[in-house]
Amino acid sequence: RWQLVLDRTPFYPESGGQMGDTGWLIQGDQRIEVLDTKKENQLIVHLCKALPADVNAPVIAQVDEERRALIMRNHTATHLLHHALRKHLGTHVEQKGSLVAPDRLRFDISHFAKITLEELAKVEIETNTMVRADLRLEAREMPIAEAKKLGAMALFGEKYGDPVRVVQFGPSIELCGGTHVPRTSAIGPFRIISESALAAGIRRIEAVTSVEADRLVNAELARLEAIKVLLNNPADVVQAVEKLLDQNAALGKVMENAAKEKVKGYASTLPARARANGKGVKVLVEQLDLDAQSLKDLGYTLRQQHADLAFVAGSVIDGKPLLAVSLGSAFVEATGLKAVDIIKQISPEIKGGGGGQPDFATAGGKDPSGLSAALKKAGIILQ
Repeated sequence: RWQLVLDRTPFYPESGGQMGDTGWLIQGDQRIEVLDTKKENQLIVHLCKALPADVNAPVIAQVDEERRALIMRNHTATHLLHHALRKHLGTHVEQKGSLVAPDRLRFDISHFAKITLEELAKVEIETNTMVRADLRLEAREMPIAEAKKLGAMALFGEKYGDPVRVVQFGPSIELCGGTHVPRTSAIGPFRIISESALAAGIRRIEAVTSVEADRLVNAELARLEAIKVLLNNPADVVQAVEKLLDQNAALGKVMENAAKEKVKGYASTLPARARANGKGVKVLVEQLDLDAQSLKDLGYTLRQQHADLAFVAGSVIDGKPLLAVSLGSAFVEATGLKAVDIIKQISPEIKGGGGGQPDFATAGGKDPSGLSAALKKAGIILQ
């Protein structure tokens, strides 16, 4: 990249959270792209892809007006947002940083708690009310003492000279050297998209305006329409979803009860298939059709009912292999084996791993084709 400095320029450099302008420097048939604009040592520096053919000849400096307009909308929106936050959360709110980009704005503030959905809704409504009020930009320079008397808010971390530039949109008054829309109605719709914790006592709000806000709303409407189609176009989507959730919960309960009955059935029939291992204890190795929780429940039941039993089970759920090892207290005492050690030896067969306790351990894997080998290996270890 080349860094070019002109004797004068319409390009705004990155400052106060506002991103620097991009655009072009034109000299004859040569059109040089300006990738960014920054301020260094009181000079406005244009970061360019190339040098003009004649560095001593004049150039036409052309800002990307569409991008600049998007940035201006978001910058003015941060001022309105700041005012709305102080109005609805309290005057303790202070700006701690910001980012003003073409596609979004980010605003960091001091606040002691998470901002509730109700508070965010009030802030968003307040900001949009100011947008629709078509407030006119009033920008003027004045001594900093006079600006403070007006109640002008300063950007955190910024150094201001004297006089200062005061930017006002109705009740919103701030010290600012950035670019803004002439009237707030140019901002278009304003939407808050997220609120989160940045640090102790610092909250971050992200929002969009104009084109991006329209895109967000259209995407949400498209998703809503897709949901309506999936639900056979009910008159009340919320009611239909609530009904579906109730049905799903009821079905889940039925499945849970069925799984418990299945475990109970296995617990009563499987011990008869156990084999003695020569040390006065028994071994049971099986491949079953059970999920992870059911394997755990079955292992617990067998440990409680058959202290002399070692139980190893394998299962495949949604294409993923599972292994469980459950050892009764008498089996552990007679053999000295531990479930966690056994699971570590057999889980590589299913390309997985796991862990657990001396009496119970589980593992998940990626290769269901290795389940038979894992169970066979477990049988050898337990003998």
